[in-house]
Amino acid sequence: MSDAQADEVDASAAPLIEHLAELRRRLIWSVLAFTVAMLACFTVWNPIFNFLTRPICAALGDRGQDCGLVLIKLQEGFFVAISISFLGGFALSFPVIGYQMWRFVAPGLYKSERGAFLPFLIASPAMFALGAAFAYFIILPMAFTFFLGFQQGPLLPVPPEGAAPDMAPMAEAGIVFQGSVQEYLGLTIKFILAFGLCFQLPVLLTLMGKAGLVSVASLRRMRRYAMVGILVLAALATPPDVISQVVLFVVVYGLYEVSIFLVARIEKLREARLRAEGLWVDDEDDAAEPDEAPK
Repeated sequence: MSDAQADEVDASAAPLIEHLAELRRRLIWSVLAFTVAMLACFTVWNPIFNFLTRPICAALGDRGQDCGLVLIKLQEGFFVAISISFLGGFALSFPVIGYQMWRFVAPGLYKSERGAFLPFLIASPAMFALGAAFAYFIILPMAFTFFLGFQQGPLLPVPPEGAAPDMAPMAEAGIVFQGSVQEYLGLTIKFILAFGLCFQLPVLLTLMGKAGLVSVASLRRMRRYAMVGILVLAALATPPDVISQVVLFVVVYGLYEVSIFLVARIEKLREARLRAEGLWVDDEDDAAEPDEAPK
């Protein structure tokens, strides 16, 4: 290897080492932020758990039942506290983690690209919070009301008048909710995360439209397939009652239509910018080029 080639290899290796060092620094700050937030949530996991149990307590209260969950395993309470700490720690530290990601990516972007990417970085946690709130305040009460509807009794027998005691009908078995703390928390977190991710649809499709990966025409052609996919998602992510499935379908499909509107706006802005720069070519001109070619 010549000296020039060796110098070129050294020059290419130096930026790579610098990027790895920068990535290491950003990861350390992200892990520290998550650790501090997780420890803070562990100290107040009881109020967080009480907040997460309000939907089930409200559903039980409507039926005149006391709100209570049980520990099936000895260590279950500890793992519930850990799960809440992880969830709360990630939620609290996400702004710091997102900022560290931005600081790592931003130097490699042009100024126009940084200005285009930053709104999506802000919109993503906002839409996730909106989806989580939708699941907590609307979907979870409907889901728990549906599930608790399968309770029964216990029904005590009423012997016929004048019948002998040994001829009295047998009592029917009671079905009463005695939920596991860990199972309830897992179900609640599953709903919140699922709806938070579903509400990322406009952010994802708009970002793809900004990058030119999808267009308004393709999104409109995919409407029928999107409807089928959203129906399947509604059937899997909600309990098997029609009301909650219809609500989820209407909301997610509405987000799909909002995505089409946002992508259309991006395409109009891109067209106006290219026309101003004299770089835009109409489709009619493209179609006319073969006819105008010399014979």
